[in-house]
Order: sequence, then structure tokens, then C-alpha cells
Amino acid sequence: MTILHQIDPIAVHLPQVGPFHPSIHWYGLMYLLAFGTAWLLGRSRIRAGRLPGVDVEQFGDLLFYGILGVILGGRIGYVLFYAFGDLMRDPLMLVKVWDGGMSFHGGLLGVLVAAWWWTRKQGLHFFDVMDFVAPWVPPGLGLGRVGNYIGAELWGKYTQAGWGVVFPTDPAFRGWSAERLQSEFATGALDQFARHPSQLYQAFLEGLVMFVVLWWFSRKPRPRYAVSGLFALLYGVFRFIVEFVRVPDAELGYLAFGWLTMGQVLSLPLIALGLFLLWRSRSAPTLQPVPPAATVDTK
Repeated sequence: MTILHQIDPIAVHLPQVGPFHPSIHWYGLMYLLAFGTAWLLGRSRIRAGRLPGVDVEQFGDLLFYGILGVILGGRIGYVLFYAFGDLMRDPLMLVKVWDGGMSFHGGLLGVLVAAWWWTRKQGLHFFDVMDFVAPWVPPGLGLGRVGNYIGAELWGKYTQAGWGVVFPTDPAFRGWSAERLQSEFATGALDQFARHPSQLYQAFLEGLVMFVVLWWFSRKPRPRYAVSGLFALLYGVFRFIVEFVRVPDAELGYLAFGWLTMGQVLSLPLIALGLFLLWRSRSAPTLQPVPPAATVDTK
């Protein structure tokens, strides 16, 4: 079955203000929904005492720092990993977030830095916090990939099987009108241009599957490093696999062997880190839940 992508990436078109054409994009709404989901899931774990000594207000500070880490790290990571040449030609493109471009690996580094800063202020163990955070991150990852699909970006390779999704943003259709696309699609002439909806593959694996596995795994207390290690391992493996059917970034292409992408290169350290943390967890202590009401104030 072949589908023609016809979703408007703009959710709400706002009235023009002078030379500006403000609008609300679905991608931005996915970010808001992701942060809202993180707040609800994280708050439920705080109330269950899964991060002893931390109340809902302190958790709000952690989430705020995490959001900053996602946005700043994601943008800076994208520019450094995937668009450094564009940065050299136009340094201002770093702040042009409305043109798109966010990196998961950069966002992850941003979150790690933000969490380290918050953890240091609270006097907690860094990986106790990471084990607490990991289970409620996947829904945000999945929503971000849904946003990529709605925006018809980061699509996959041609399926060559008469099924998949035909994206109007495909270079093969440059200059085509919406009417021509629909007309040609109706005849079946565009079936050869059907692509893997790799965004949805990632939404399923990085979002739904990772959430189910990590939430189930963390239902009962686990040794320190275990939940974080499983998160890193699963994401690294899933991302590495999906990259085989995803189109590499045009500026970079394949880095080696005719198939190795930057996404795969950046996922290898995550896989290694995940395996190391899982090994380290075998001899690590286990943090037991302490509901906030039962927490003794030692200050």
C-alpha cells in the first residue's frame, strides 16, 4: 500500500503581522506535548518515591533544566554534527531554529550536562538521577519522530516494493504543484517513489517499544546504572538499525563502506556505554523508594 503524504506541517496559520507570517507548527506542538508527558510521568515517579529526597517542586527545576538541555544541546549538536559547513558560511544559522534541525545525540548531551548541574546542587548521585529520568524520556522521542513525519522530513530510502509513503518534499517532485502530485499518484505512476517512513519506524522503536520496556523494567528498584544502561543500549541499537533504511544527511552522505552514516557512528558510543553500565550495575547498590511524605529532612 502506497500513501501520499498530504499533511500540512503548520497546525495553525496566524494572521500576518507586518512582514511576518506567524504560525504554529505541528513539530513545535509535539515538543510541547513531549514536555507535558515528561512532567506527568516524572511527577508520578516522584510521588512514588523513586528519587528519595526530591519533591515535586525540585522535580520541576530538574525538568526545566532538562528542557533547556534538549533545546540548546539539540540545536548545537545538529549544527556541529550535521551542518558545520553551513555554520561556517552563515554563523547566524545556529539560532535559526525555525529552519529546522535538531540532533538527538546533541540533545542527550545537553540533558546530561543539565542533569549533572542540577544533581550537583541537590547532592545526589548522578546515575540515580539518570535511572530516574530514563523511563519517561521515550514518549518524547516518539513524539519528536511523529513531528518529523508530519513535517515530511528525515524520510527513508525508496522501498522499491510498491509500498511506503510518497513525500512531496522528495527532490524528484521539485516544482510540482499539489494538483499534479495528486493526479500522478492516483494513476500509480509515483509508486516507484514510495519511501520507508523511517520517522514512524523510529517513533515505534524509540518511543513506544523503549517506553514499554523501560517502564516495565523500572517498576521495581534496580541496581544503579541498570536503567540508564538499558536506555543507552536500546536507543543505540534501534537507531543503528533504522539508519540502514534512512536517507543520510545530504551534506555528509555515507561516511564509509557505502552504508555507514553519522547517525550510526554517534550510536556506537551509546551501545558501548549501555553495555558498560549494565555490566557495572551487577555490583552496584539499589536505591529503594521513599515517598516524599516519609522523607526525613536532614538539613
